[in-house]
Amino acid sequence: MKILISGSSGLVGSAVVDNLSHQGHDLIRLVRPGTETRHPHLSELPQVVWNPQSGLLDSRAEGADAIVHLAGASIAGHRWTDAWKRELRDSRVAATNRLVASLQRLHRPPQIFIAASAIGFYGSRGDEELTESSPAGTGFLAQLTVDWETESARAAQSGARVVLLRFGVILAKKGGALPQMALPFRLGVGGRIGSGRQWISWITLDDVVGIIGFALETNLASGPANAVSPNPVQNAAFSSNLARVLHRPAIFPAPSFALRLALGKMADSLLLASQRVYPSKLEQLGYRFHYPDLQPALTAMLRQLR
Repeated sequence: MKILISGSSGLVGSAVVDNLSHQGHDLIRLVRPGTETRHPHLSELPQVVWNPQSGLLDSRAEGADAIVHLAGASIAGHRWTDAWKRELRDSRVAATNRLVASLQRLHRPPQIFIAASAIGFYGSRGDEELTESSPAGTGFLAQLTVDWETESARAAQSGARVVLLRFGVILAKKGGALPQMALPFRLGVGGRIGSGRQWISWITLDDVVGIIGFALETNLASGPANAVSPNPVQNAAFSSNLARVLHRPAIFPAPSFALRLALGKMADSLLLASQRVYPSKLEQLGYRFHYPDLQPALTAMLRQLR
């Protein structure tokens, strides 16, 4: 297929580019005006200029079969000031609105629209078991995700099959949350976060890449799909598994009040929230996880750090 991809220089995007290129697809990167590519393998790919602020899309996007839309400012990359919250909304909700409108103006819009989303859709729900049929939660992150998905879903108006991938915590060898999570343990001061009872719905980068490829090829895949392992764990269990893999103790808990003091509202939404999410749709469609269980996943992802 001829596939457009936004966010190609990010953690997920660069891995997806590698995988889809090896499968023989023709990839075209959507890049902002004036963007310089730091990754040598990305600079070799064709590029189409996309301006998320104006919605301007180069006409060379014409004829694409699919788009994988991964662009968006980092949720955990900045303290949640009012200004950063506006940036998070603009880079997701407003930018997706403009992208979909630009695609709909093409003579033949892409007929497959794979869009990033997040399990933040569900908010913090304690021990409740959450599937794609569960309603949205409350709070800034939940509303942001609802609005983001609403804009992506508009691509269906031009006949596209839209898949909204609700990603959990992504575990990767390089980048993402895992190296930061592992650092206190490597220093011997790791432990559970808060009460340790909150659920973590996680997924490896290998499975994220696999799921995106699966969504592109599986015609029955549409609507929201939870991109998480089928085995979520509570934070205390995650911490003990991480310590075991790194051969370090897990005896220094991070108190909730200290996290809120350091990170503000972001602490409640990202570190203390409890989201027990299951990939019901992906399992029904027959996706087979590379790493369904946490300890083998951590072992594979952290092998280079041991």
